[in-house]
Amino acid sequence: MGIAALLLLSLFATPLWRITLEAPQYPDGITMYIWVNKITGDTDYTLQNINILNHYVGMKYIEPDSIPELTYFPYIIMGMTIIGLLFSFIGNRKLVLTWVLTMVVLGVLGIYDFYLWEYDYGHNLDPNAPIKVPGMAYQPPVFGSKMLLNFNAISYPYWGGLFLGISMVLATISFFISGKKKENQSPQNLALQV
Repeated sequence: MGIAALLLLSLFATPLWRITLEAPQYPDGITMYIWVNKITGDTDYTLQNINILNHYVGMKYIEPDSIPELTYFPYIIMGMTIIGLLFSFIGNRKLVLTWVLTMVVLGVLGIYDFYLWEYDYGHNLDPNAPIKVPGMAYQPPVFGSKMLLNFNAISYPYWGGLFLGISMVLATISFFISGKKKENQSPQNLALQV
């Protein structure tokens, strides 16, 4: 459980999600990384290039400073890390299960929030955009790939997402292991061992 809690800190060292745009004019693709507290790209100019491309179809600029989730998500991760470590020292199964279920709920809410963010950027278009395609929306997929005009938008979890998943699996395993340990230490089993 302690390792599961500490793994959450990896979200500050590696991105949670990755969105890559591939097109004939960008054969190597343009990749944007979404961290728990910032948005970066594969170069210093990635966000600038994506914003220029987005401008042509009427999408809003991606401005990390204006995204409130990037401000409060770090506090949620730090809080869940501290709570997870505390629960690991207490060693109560119900607390471990509470932590796991809370992480699942937070994960589902985080993905839903990501979907809403993508929906807003892909659907609320500037009517005065230089390029207008009737009925076209530019929302990248939350998970998978999708053609948006001549761009293939590819969206998948990155290392941080993998570590987050491993953290939840480890905490779940610790819940079941502690149940087996408790079962083996029950008075009936101790009497049988004697």
